[in-house]
Amino acid sequence: MKHGILPRQAIEDLLSAGQIRGESSVTEAQIQPASLDMRLGRKAYRLRASFLPGADRSVEDCLPDICMHEIDISAGAVLETGCIYLVPLQESLNLPTGLSAAANPKSSTGRLDVFTRVICDGANAFDAIPEAYDGPLYVEIAPRTFSILVSPGDRLVQLRFRAGAHETVNMETVSIDLEGSSPDAVIGYRARRHSGLVTVAGTGAHNAKDFWEPLRAPEGLLILDPGEFYILASKEAVEIPVDQAAEMAPIATDIGEFRAHYAGFFDPGFGVSDMGGSGSRAVLEVRGRDVPFLLRHGQPVAKLVFEPMQNVPDVLYGQNGSHYQAQGLRLSKHFV
Repeated sequence: MKHGILPRQAIEDLLSAGQIRGESSVTEAQIQPASLDMRLGRKAYRLRASFLPGADRSVEDCLPDICMHEIDISAGAVLETGCIYLVPLQESLNLPTGLSAAANPKSSTGRLDVFTRVICDGANAFDAIPEAYDGPLYVEIAPRTFSILVSPGDRLVQLRFRAGAHETVNMETVSIDLEGSSPDAVIGYRARRHSGLVTVAGTGAHNAKDFWEPLRAPEGLLILDPGEFYILASKEAVEIPVDQAAEMAPIATDIGEFRAHYAGFFDPGFGVSDMGGSGSRAVLEVRGRDVPFLLRHGQPVAKLVFEPMQNVPDVLYGQNGSHYQAQGLRLSKHFV
């Protein structure tokens, strides 16, 4: 088997072979150029703490010790800020030898400040599905700023499949844009606390001003307050070659007291001019950590790690339209 990240046509082959199984048929809209969107199931467990099952234990084995109560989300349910939930996903896996998977929040999930991590049976790490895994998948959901309304079939996380070991072919540093197009330009947004409910399935359903405070930095400086959530953009344009996939490292302890990215997958074709992506910026979900921290324009904030695709996807990012191709500073698709 050729090594690298599996493209969409190979993901379709896994579906046809029953190595990815769904409670109902996986839809075409779930299959991305280099990943698969995963759907929420019909129930959620309210947890008293996050956990990992560890070797030789299933997630269900752990629930009696950690679950406070079970919630039926079949008609929609609110997941509240400050709480931790576990939701079984509709998709399960029966991976062949040599194939593993990695999970990440979708872009829209990260921009809502919804912290997610995928767990599997026997896991000693989050978001990592081991080679030849056979079993169910679960997602831990922790809304940080906005409470969210979820329903079965909502897609908060995505899975990327890897043949062979992780291989880095390039690494680029991403810096922050605090100047914009003019000294008075909006350079970012800070989430308003105690805002209303966000409907996960509600594209364009919410007025941005009710949830976000626009930010300006006329001197190219911005102080991040501890515990506050920001949407900012990269200074550099980002381009992902068609034969590579990339992931933004969520935090680097040597660059400051903040988390720089929640949703880190970048698909082949993102930012490529032929796909309508010329000038695309990386939108950064930033959370201040322990102490106030001063950002300056052009300061490095994250690292973009590239790895090879197994083959070029038969449909590239942006080829059939995208919410985020050719993006500058942009909130999630939920807001207008």
